[in-house]
Amino acid sequence: MTLTARNLTISGRLTDISITLRPGELTAICGPNGAGKTTLLRVLAGLEAGPVNLGETPLAALASRSRAQAIGYLPQHAHPAWNLTASALVRLGRLPHRTSRAEDDAAVHAALAALDCVHLAGRGIHTLSGGERARVLLARVLAGGPQWILADEPLASLDLAHAAALLAHFRKLADQDTSPKTGVVLVVHSLAHAMNHADRVIVLDRGRLAADGPPQSALSEELIEHVWRVNARWTGPVGARALSL
Repeated sequence: MTLTARNLTISGRLTDISITLRPGELTAICGPNGAGKTTLLRVLAGLEAGPVNLGETPLAALASRSRAQAIGYLPQHAHPAWNLTASALVRLGRLPHRTSRAEDDAAVHAALAALDCVHLAGRGIHTLSGGERARVLLARVLAGGPQWILADEPLASLDLAHAAALLAHFRKLADQDTSPKTGVVLVVHSLAHAMNHADRVIVLDRGRLAADGPPQSALSEELIEHVWRVNARWTGPVGARALSL
């Protein structure tokens, strides 16, 4: 099912945003600080009110359990109050489902393995490094098996190897031939990550839609200069491009 916003306006934050996100794609949301990226993601997740539909159904009309089964959301900053083990925290992602203990166990293990966190399963979340905690929190989202994964700066705390592995995993989720297909939406600050890994890039500038399309057009040098106000040049081949300032 598509995830659609029509004429989305939130006073002082977003103005007249209309987008239709499609499952089976990896979409990157980019923009300068304060552009409205987090607000847009929260509205798409149903955490703030707005004219958003999942398929033909308004998010506001969905029961909370149904919405949680369909949409997995990872906030930019998450601070678990209790020192749960990593495994127990990831298991919370199974709460929207009414499945057997064996199915939950399998989903938790698969999510931990996907993010290289199996060895952290018995560790308290408060004992983990920032990057380890970020991976465990994302594993909680993956354990729920949502059709839509919305993640706000999921790469921010990760080292180079884990960031590369996570991007590859997001790419795999969007590409896999399942029914229904999975849609992945990431807020990212690295324009190179968006250029090289996304199918589609949405650029926000001061709450307005500045660009929406394939990365080569949405992140053109002219657009970057206009929105970020820097003179930048892309170098390297398609799929491995770098941004030089």
